[in-house]
Amino acid sequence: MITQTAFEGKTILLTGASSDSDIGLGIAQALAQCGARLILVGRRREELEKTRDLLANPAKHSVEPFDLYDMDAIPAWMARLAVAHGKLSGVVHSASVQGYSPVNTIKKQHFEGYFLLNVGAPMALARGLHQRGVAAENASMVLIGSSAGLRGMKGRALYASSKAALVGLTKSLALEFAKRRMRVNCIAPALIRGSKSDQQFAMLSEEQGKALEAIHPMGLGQPHNVADAVVFLLSDMASWVTGVVLPVDGGFVA
Repeated sequence: MITQTAFEGKTILLTGASSDSDIGLGIAQALAQCGARLILVGRRREELEKTRDLLANPAKHSVEPFDLYDMDAIPAWMARLAVAHGKLSGVVHSASVQGYSPVNTIKKQHFEGYFLLNVGAPMALARGLHQRGVAAENASMVLIGSSAGLRGMKGRALYASSKAALVGLTKSLALEFAKRRMRVNCIAPALIRGSKSDQQFAMLSEEQGKALEAIHPMGLGQPHNVADAVVFLLSDMASWVTGVVLPVDGGFVA
């Protein structure tokens, strides 16, 4: 069973951990509730500190502002974190660029914006975790993808293709890390209720909003649905699970 001490003594790095990130905050709360010591990563210290204040045992967790777009600097930064906070038992990459990108509007700067954070950053995080002295025994990575990467979405070519790239990245990293008994998995959520979904619905007509809800057979998800899946995949209960892309989508892909 996954208990409140399941991650006791384990340090987990979580990107996208700002308090205004519905999924990131939900993941942080779930892991902290299970005893994890978290390194909260995002670009805005104030929002990370708000997240920390909402967690069980706030003083146990660390705030580490960092710009993940600087992917070449990530491995050395992770090596410093391991020295300061202890070896990492887990890395969860929840930071993400979202939005709409009709194909006739896409330019190089937009492409780089999506792919550097959604694909380049997790690739660099994997490289950092693979360094000597950074990963604890049986360390694990969980990447937060999207159901959009499994079926595509009109007007979201950049977002969908960047999340589809995480599928290949997950499977390739899982094979490369297996010799060290390290696991890599991906979660593909559909639409999750919260501030981000509110912004998305605000861009749509009432008819379009109803149609979007209708393609989720079990209704829209909640942040804890994603967080529960993250906890499972990081835990010892998933010790023989790697290279998996897990839809958490209420039947959206089906």
